[in-house]
Parts: sequence; structure tokens; C-alpha cells
Amino acid sequence: MASARMVNLFSRWPRICGQIKSNHPSVQIQRLFCNENQSEKLSLSERLPGLPNVRYAVASKERHETKVTTLENGLRVASEKSFGDCCTFGIVIDSGSRYEVAYPSGVVHFLEKLAFHSTTKYSDNNAIQEVVEPHGGMIDCQAQRDCLMYASSISLKGIEDGMDVISEAVLRPKLEDAEIEEARQAVAYELNLLDTDPDMTMNIMNELIHASAYRDNAVGLPRYCSPDNINKIDKKILYTFMKNYHTPDRMVLSGAGIDHDLLVDLAKKYFTKTPIWEEDAKLIDPTLGRDRSLSQYTGGMIKVDKDLADVRNGPNPMPQGELAHVAIALETCSWHDEDYIPFSVLAMMLGGGGSFSVGGPGKGMYSRLYLNVLNRYYWVNFCQALNVTYDDTGFFTITANAHPSHLGDLVQIVQNELCKTAGKITVNAYGNELERAKIQLKSLLLGHLELRPVVFEDIARQVLASGERKSAEWYIEKIGAVTEEDIQRVANRMLRTQPAVAAMGNLEQLPSYDKIANALVKGYSRKFLGGKISLFS
Repeated sequence: MASARMVNLFSRWPRICGQIKSNHPSVQIQRLFCNENQSEKLSLSERLPGLPNVRYAVASKERHETKVTTLENGLRVASEKSFGDCCTFGIVIDSGSRYEVAYPSGVVHFLEKLAFHSTTKYSDNNAIQEVVEPHGGMIDCQAQRDCLMYASSISLKGIEDGMDVISEAVLRPKLEDAEIEEARQAVAYELNLLDTDPDMTMNIMNELIHASAYRDNAVGLPRYCSPDNINKIDKKILYTFMKNYHTPDRMVLSGAGIDHDLLVDLAKKYFTKTPIWEEDAKLIDPTLGRDRSLSQYTGGMIKVDKDLADVRNGPNPMPQGELAHVAIALETCSWHDEDYIPFSVLAMMLGGGGSFSVGGPGKGMYSRLYLNVLNRYYWVNFCQALNVTYDDTGFFTITANAHPSHLGDLVQIVQNELCKTAGKITVNAYGNELERAKIQLKSLLLGHLELRPVVFEDIARQVLASGERKSAEWYIEKIGAVTEEDIQRVANRMLRTQPAVAAMGNLEQLPSYDKIANALVKGYSRKFLGGKISLFS
């Protein structure tokens, strides 16, 4: 049916093109193609008339290094040039939900929803889109625990228009009452999705393990707005937060695929304007200031007994109520620490994922959690290791889920795998697991850096944290230098810390926190780390 409609459309295309009244080159080319007589005369070896000259990439020894310039107002401008007619740039702010300790939780969540609406220059989002769309531009804002990003991907010819839009969104938003009300509805809708959509389960578990590891402080504060705060957050609270955290010394203007001198000139032109909250003291609450506290790892347990029996993803025969979720975390380090790279290799070595992959459960998956858990226990639905790092802290976690009747066994398996990280590296028929993990991490790093938006964020985050950006070659060398002794050392380091535990679902079979913590201590203290560790001994 669909193919028939497509054939019908193409059969009518010459008549459609004949009705177009325009002298634009692209339309003239369409007419040329649509004219049966002319199409026979087209040469396949000559450039079509009316099209711009094609630019081809050529081999070059030029190194595209990241350049950093700090303006007089404290704004850092960082960029890396690359081949292409498009670029990605934007502002990354040392902001985020970790700084909401003195504010109602959800301020940054609201700012994310309010981005790129009315400003002192643009009447609404439609006016902004009319500026960037002719250049093939896209704009986006993302709020995270430790930063807030305003970014645009656009053609090089539209850089100045895009920069004007971003500067207005960051420094001159009007935050009209109607827009705030729309943001309330958007936030409420997203919170409802978190509660009912099974695809959001991992988001909830991520929230819970952060809250458990950093009880009521910094990165442990909620990423999402609390339902009780939806109607409490108003214009004054939003502007006060922006006054305290949206200052030039806490910002990085990052660009990927853009000339550095051009980016600096645009920064001087558009990011020296007066912020809107500086023009009216009534917009600010002077009792609210800036939080300078560091993250304090606490450990502990958070449980959410939740009936998900009626929540399922489409025709999925297994409702989410048939799964119980658990995550166990241990404190590691920040990304400034020399152990950051070994911890990342360790996470890759454990690996893991879902029980189903193309061709069957775990086919071609040789990471430790696939071999020891997912391929061995048919009832485990998901098991994955992850190393989470921030500017001042970090934690290593294994998240897993299974039927609630197996929850006790699942917890035992997870903490057993954590204890075995301090043991010897496995070398078997599948090869050396450490060398494989190092190669996989290098491949993942280089693959991600093929994407301009990833390069943009990587530049911004590194410069925001340390004032410079280390090259991919630096990380490749560090990853390659990780040894078995390094893995055992960092594993011993994290196993000395108190665990953080998060669980959700039917938790009748969940062991107590003391039993989980004691089992980890006993497992670590035993010389034979590969032995089975009991939660009930």
C-alpha cells in the first residue's frame, strides 16, 4: 500500500515540479530533473549548474588541538577546529541540581523546560526557530546534576545568529507567567512518565542510587522536580538561582568545528551584555545565596516498595511488576584522581547489559557479568556495571533486576561479583579480559569523539573542571598503561567503603542493609575472593 502511494507520488512529480513558481537555484535544478527531454542530456561527469562547489576532505598533518581563552569577565572560550560546513557550540554552566540545597528541588528542571522561549529580543520560541532553521540549525538545553547546557548545531554561515540566540536564552530570558505555567505542565507530565513508563525504570534507579550514596547533599539531591514543588517554583526563585550560578566565571563557551578566533570575537560581542536579573532588584531574593559545599559520600539504603504489576511496555508479556530492581554502589574517586582511568577499565571489564542480544542471550558478549551472571543464571534479566564520576566524587555500581522471588539470590550474586574485582584477572579460551576491556574502552572513546556534539560537551566539561582539555591520545596512553595490579589496587580501595543500596519493586526477599554490608566486609577480608559469599552466614 505504502509502495503504491510512493509510485503514484513519483509518477506525478514532473507535474508537481512544473507548478512551482520560483527562480531559486534548487527549484531550477528540480525542474531540470523533472523535464524528460532535459534529463536525457544531463552529464554524469560534469557538475550540475546552480549548485555550490563541493568541498572534499584531504589528508593533512595539521593537528586539531583545543584552544582556550579566558575573557576579562571570566568567561572561558574553548574550541577545536574540524573539517565540515557545520559546527556545534554552546554554553555549559557549572550549575545543576547539586546546587539546589537552599532552593526548592526542581529549579534546574524548570530552567531546562523554559530554555529558548521569550527573551528581551525574541518574542517566543517560534521567533527563535525562524532565526536558526534557515541555517539548518537545532537548539537544545539539557540539565544534569552538575551542569546546565545550552547548545546549537548549525551551519558555519549561521554561527552569529545561533550565538545571538544562545546568549539571549542564557542571559536575557523573560520567564513569562504563561511560560512558567507551561513548564509546570511539562514537568508534571515528565514525572508521570517516570512513574508509569517502564522505559524510565533505569532513570528512577539512577535517582535512587545517587540519593542513597549521597544522602541529602550535592549530587545526591534530586535531578527531577519534586511533585510538591511544582507550584512553589516561581519567577523570583528562578532568577535568584540564575543570578547566583549563571555568572561568566562559572561558564565555558565551547565549540566543535569552529575557528577559535571567530568564537572569541563572538563571545566578546554577545556574552558581555547585562543579564536581565541585574536590571531589577525586585526579581531577586537576597536571602538565597550560592552553595559551596562538596559532595559527602554517606552510603546507606533506599527502598521503594512499588507495585508495577500493571505497568508494561506495549505487548510485552512480562509486566514490570514481575521484576525487582537493585543497585549496589561503592565509593570511588573524582575524574581528577589518578585512579579514574583504572576504575573506568574495571567497569568495562565487568560490562554487562540485558539478557537478550541479537542471536540469543549474551551471544558474543565476553565481559565478566555476561559470563558469570547473565549466561549462567537464566532468571537474571539485566546486570550492568558502571563507574560514575563527578568533579569532587564518584562511585562504582552494579545494577540488576530479576523476578522478585530471586531477589535475595540476585543481591548475593552482585556483591559476590563486587568482591571478586580484587581477585586475579581471568585468562581463558576467550582471551585476557583486561586487555579486551582496555581495547573496548579505547574503541568506545574514539567512536564517541567522531560525533561533534560529544566533542563539544567533552571540551566544555574538561575546561570547566580543570581549565584545559586533555587529548584523546593522552587517554589512550593512560588506558593502555593500566595493569592487573592497578585493577586490584582500585578494587581494594572501593571495597573498603560503605555500600550504598537502592531497590525498587516487590522487595519481600531483599536482605537488610546490615546483612549486605557485612557480607561485603566478610568477602573482602577473605583471602579467597572467588569463593561464594553468603548473606545469611
